[in-house]
Amino acid sequence: MSNVDPSSMSRRQQMSATYKMAKQTYPWLPWLMLGTFLLVGGLGFAVFNWVLPGAGVIGLVIAIIGGLMFGLLAMVIVFGRRAQSAAYAQMEGQPGGAARALSMLRRGWRTDQVVAFNKQQDMVHRVVGPPGIVLVGEGNPHRLRTLLANEERRHARVASEVPIHVVVVGDEEGQVPIRKLVRHVQKLGRNVKGADLTDVLSRLKAIDANRSNLPIPKGPMPTSMKGLRGQMRGR
Repeated sequence: MSNVDPSSMSRRQQMSATYKMAKQTYPWLPWLMLGTFLLVGGLGFAVFNWVLPGAGVIGLVIAIIGGLMFGLLAMVIVFGRRAQSAAYAQMEGQPGGAARALSMLRRGWRTDQVVAFNKQQDMVHRVVGPPGIVLVGEGNPHRLRTLLANEERRHARVASEVPIHVVVVGDEEGQVPIRKLVRHVQKLGRNVKGADLTDVLSRLKAIDANRSNLPIPKGPMPTSMKGLRGQMRGR
């Protein structure tokens, strides 16, 4: 897996990296995309022919263009969904996978990776956004209890009036699968607005100033994650 920073890549390079990543997980992806393009494109052509019967050459040209547009749009949608699924598959089980998933949150959210962790690499990430403060733990759920409780108390000292949500990533009961993490966080409500968010972030600096520099655990990070953010927006 390449360690190239997506921010240094062009849009074309990001798309190429995303395609390669998705194809590694789904080798049949090119055939799915081709089949989608032909099927939906054909349906689009038929629809335009039905809407513009007897329109001659102009009608035929419009039908061809319409079919191509329908086919391309459907192919892009299928590609985006498969690429997103492949990215999550690569993140699952990897140290720091939750932080990489949270990096896909849109503007208006502040994500701080690994604000706390232990020797066993259980870790806590922090998200500040409309719901308030969200503490996201990944690792052993039993060890995380202490880690999350300590962080919750620490944050409550400087932002007692701000809702603090605790989320544990995992596939067991009461946990949130990594593929559903972003959507789960976004659905926690809208309790903090505009200037209040700035005030919360300012007060949290007092906590961060007292921490030592924490190294982020290493692990394979899909180089295409930045390109996938746009595909996730609104979903």
